[in-house]
Amino acid sequence: MHDLAGKVALVTGAASGIGRAIAHAYAQAGARVVVADIAADKAREVAASMGHGAIGLAMDVTDEVQVDDGFAQVARELGPVDILVSNAGVQIISPLVDFELADWKRMLAIHMDGAFLTSRAAMRQMIASKRGGSIILMGSAHSHVASKFKAPYVAAKHGLLGLARVIAKEGAKDNIRSNVICPGFVLTPLVEKQIPEQARELGISEDDVVRNVMLRDTVDGEFTTLKDIADTALFLAGFESNALTGQSLVVTHGWHIQ
Repeated sequence: MHDLAGKVALVTGAASGIGRAIAHAYAQAGARVVVADIAADKAREVAASMGHGAIGLAMDVTDEVQVDDGFAQVARELGPVDILVSNAGVQIISPLVDFELADWKRMLAIHMDGAFLTSRAAMRQMIASKRGGSIILMGSAHSHVASKFKAPYVAAKHGLLGLARVIAKEGAKDNIRSNVICPGFVLTPLVEKQIPEQARELGISEDDVVRNVMLRDTVDGEFTTLKDIADTALFLAGFESNALTGQSLVVTHGWHIQ
């Protein structure tokens, strides 16, 4: 199940953090990996470090033309995509009453529009190739719960569950599976940035944010790791049956238990 030899995998937001860890795991499993990121130079640098025929690709997931052109380039250079991980994302911390509409729209565009545009492009290639494939959307524990100061993030992550379920229903006849990975707090630059922001909004210390907000409800007081998420993405990419589709896998050290 962990052998991805001959597969083409495209991971968005793969120049750093969770996306980079997943891309490396796929390359080590034999896939030809596309490191897609808005930071084009960094994407090419990460791809070069992987070997295995990996390529780096500039991709703003909110830009329809850039997404479609990027997928077309992949098809020409590597073949049609077999695995998509829609991982690109950002975070903005603010009380809802102070949230700027432009920031709300930006958050939804990156998380929701990006997932839609990349999933649509991947499905088109998977259907045409008649090989099926796996579409993995990067949700969050916040796909199931809510926290203060994250209104658009929580709304978007909830929305990804619905999108994945529709993809699962529509894609089944072409052997396209779609699932959502829902991590807890992973100590990436995105989360590290949130610690002082939440400390400021909540009026508590940064240590209290980590201990009493982020990790309070875990079973072991530990952050979810990059390896935890990469291993889950590897499992879903290699699981080639419709027995597992339209689902969300919560990977949170017990922070949220379904």
